[in-house]
Amino acid sequence: MPTAAQLLKCFVVCYELTNMYQPIYIVRLDERTNNVYILAGETIEIEIYPNGQWRYSDEPT
Repeated sequence: MPTAAQLLKCFVVCYELTNMYQPIYIVRLDERTNNVYILAGETIEIEIYPNGQWRYSDEPT
């Protein structure tokens, strides 16, 4: 189960992505690390840690 900090940050990030007209493809909780992953647009990857901090990557994989 995501933490309250993750839920709030996930909402804010998804809101910002849709304001930029980026499609959101996957929002998933990794049960091994308890991080929330968001895949959006062509190459956007966002990882939200349990404390609400997040990491953004738009590097092609």
